[in-house]
Amino acid sequence: MSHTNAFISELIRAANEVERLTPSEVSRLLDRSVDTIREMREQANVGGSRRANDVLINLGIASARARDLSTEDIRDTLIDAADVIRALRIILSERE
Repeated sequence: MSHTNAFISELIRAANEVERLTPSEVSRLLDRSVDTIREMREQANVGGSRRANDVLINLGIASARARDLSTEDIRDTLIDAADVIRALRIILSERE
């Protein structure tokens, strides 16, 4: 879980310093978020609900369009990714 906590912190830190990020850094963070969310959902046996899939789709689209997003959109997307990962971390920790 410490890897997950570190990644959540990295996402929040990036959201707070969004002006310093390049589009490729934003894209890389969002791609890692998608991979992390998918992996954690599998571990938690959380079915692919429509809303959960929408989150992954939205993160994927944001990653592909990182160059075109406003700083506010980037900040919101990074925070959304951190929130989803945090929620999944809570689910997994409760099951241990």
